[in-house]
Amino acid sequence: MSALDSVPHPRIRLANEVRTPAQGEYVLYWMSATRRAQYNFALDRAVRWCERLQRPLLVYEPLRAGYPWASARFHAFVADGMRDNQRAFEAAGVRYVPHIEPEVGAAKGALALLSERAALVVTDEYPCYFHPAMQAAAARQLKVPLEVVDSTGILPLATCAQTFPTAYAFRRHLQKNLRPWLDEFPAEDRLASARIPRDAVLPREFTKRYGATDLARFDARKVGVPQTPAPVDERGDERGGSAAARAALRHFVRERLARYGTERSEPTSDASSGLSPWIHFGQLSVHEVLREVAQHEGWKSADVSDKASGKREGWWNMGASAESFLDELITWRELGYQFAHKRRDHDRYESLPDWAQATLEEHACDKREHVYTLEEFESASTHDALWNAAMRQLTREGRMHNYLRMLWGKKILEWTRSPREALAVMIELNNKYALDGRDPNSYSGIFWVLGRFDRPWAPKRPIFGSIRYMSSANTARKFEVRPYLARYAPEGSGSSATSAT
Repeated sequence: MSALDSVPHPRIRLANEVRTPAQGEYVLYWMSATRRAQYNFALDRAVRWCERLQRPLLVYEPLRAGYPWASARFHAFVADGMRDNQRAFEAAGVRYVPHIEPEVGAAKGALALLSERAALVVTDEYPCYFHPAMQAAAARQLKVPLEVVDSTGILPLATCAQTFPTAYAFRRHLQKNLRPWLDEFPAEDRLASARIPRDAVLPREFTKRYGATDLARFDARKVGVPQTPAPVDERGDERGGSAAARAALRHFVRERLARYGTERSEPTSDASSGLSPWIHFGQLSVHEVLREVAQHEGWKSADVSDKASGKREGWWNMGASAESFLDELITWRELGYQFAHKRRDHDRYESLPDWAQATLEEHACDKREHVYTLEEFESASTHDALWNAAMRQLTREGRMHNYLRMLWGKKILEWTRSPREALAVMIELNNKYALDGRDPNSYSGIFWVLGRFDRPWAPKRPIFGSIRYMSSANTARKFEVRPYLARYAPEGSGSSATSAT
């Protein structure tokens, strides 16, 4: 590696044709997806450019008002993270500019204005949602280099040339190729070792036209975004930001990881990690999660197996619960990221495997015993008490128990007029309410309901065809669901129905 190459080459993508940095006043880090000051390859890259060019760093973290499914819930969570970032960057003497649009379109032109005085711009890779189109538009506009840096997972997105049909196939690929990347971690605190000029000067034109958001006074309930769903922190459940994320990570590893492998599917268990909202918003790094688990297990990268069997157990050579957790964190999560990175149609029905489309279309006109509208689903007004409870958890808390999320999707497929309508309902409800929605991993879960990353199942059933079937009755027989039903009963009811169909 050269002195500049503190970030592995496969993680860096030049998005435009400008290769030479300008004689700018600062290096601009446009923080758009990896919203943290620790374990961040994009920040590492920006700091290294600052050291080479002897220019200060200016960090610009915007939040638009007009993004799809914008709401006070997501705005509040991101703003919590911005407050943590502000403290971290200001303590390091780095100019940090948070900018939350007060209304749609208020930030138009802000990035271009900041880039006019930049030597180059560094930003975050993210293969989903509005990010690819937004970066492509910026690349066409900027007159300085735009580097896009991948901090999304343990395996760099650019190292895979194809998608994978199943988790087993991807797991085998990981077991053959992941080992070199287990030692390529971003810096835990790159700002602490940075040798760069301090306090970049914010252009006066920017201050006049836009200004930095006063995060101390910011209230997501008073900006131009839909107020439904409401912020979950109003209910005292959790807040966004790296500080809360790291506290939750440490608590999970020390108190619940040992039970993860045996209890995480239990609706009333707290054995799941609950980390996905912070990971989704870039406030927590999967590298940091892996390091915390590894330290707890007394594990080092040389401990992995030489055999690429594709099996879920035995490759990491950790405890059973830790291996089960890492299979979710790395295999399943990065399977979805790789798919979204290679397939721009990852959120469309046509991206389903051919066998799934064929069996769904064959049974698309099968008679449905129950058919509900989007509004009936959203208000948890079905005949199924367990499904309704899961939907209430999603609307109230911005999350849903992982096992019940699969059941939730399967029932939507069963209770809508067509598979395409089922997909539209799942995407709308998940992306509107879930803190970890609008994410490659959440699209994996939605499309798994319809057959992606799965296989045909026998016997064929009405509506489902060869798609894997699930029922609330079987779930209620398998797990103790009465406490869950009671917890997510209709507000003000004081009790819950106890049957599940």
